[in-house]
Amino acid sequence: MQNKRWFPRAGALRTPLRILYWAPLGIVLTTHWYNVRVISGPSMQPTLNPEWSLSKDYAVFDKVAVLDKQDCHRGDIITLKSPLDPKYKLIKRIVAEEGDTVKTLPPYPLKEVKIPQGYVWVEGDDPFNSDDSNMFGPVPRALIESKLVFLIWPPSRVGKLEEPKLPLSGTGPTFRRAMAAFERAHARQSRVTPAAKIVIPERV
Repeated sequence: MQNKRWFPRAGALRTPLRILYWAPLGIVLTTHWYNVRVISGPSMQPTLNPEWSLSKDYAVFDKVAVLDKQDCHRGDIITLKSPLDPKYKLIKRIVAEEGDTVKTLPPYPLKEVKIPQGYVWVEGDDPFNSDDSNMFGPVPRALIESKLVFLIWPPSRVGKLEEPKLPLSGTGPTFRRAMAAFERAHARQSRVTPAAKIVIPERV
């Protein structure tokens, strides 16, 4: 009995060929422009890895944003090299920028700090579980590596992280979490006095 040769159908080859076609672009994007990180640790709770979530958060980070110093602002969540040991990467929030004055938290020895040029003040959203600027002071912008763009996992939380807003009404755990997030963000912002903007009058 003669053996029949099997040839894959054209449709069966489409998916692998598409993967091969787009793979170089994916490698370039993840190497130079974007990368996906698994968020570990409790320092950014409840914004990231909230206790009520059953899985760790996965997020896309923009590497290009850090090339433009004007694209990383107060309130952004970033990755940076630890100023204590560059081998370790941290995920924190920019609380204050150049020229801002921030009221510090323990154990920082000074009650207030004015952020020098080229530096930022970073903190975790959970101050009781975060080693941040309240321990090591302002950090150089040069240590920033990327900025969080949006979450891609878990499915219930996919999308951009919006600034918490005051919930108008509601009951139950969802309302309480929203209210707690708003109060935490408000308390963090109230500790910062933004740098005075210099206005140059127009010539008449």
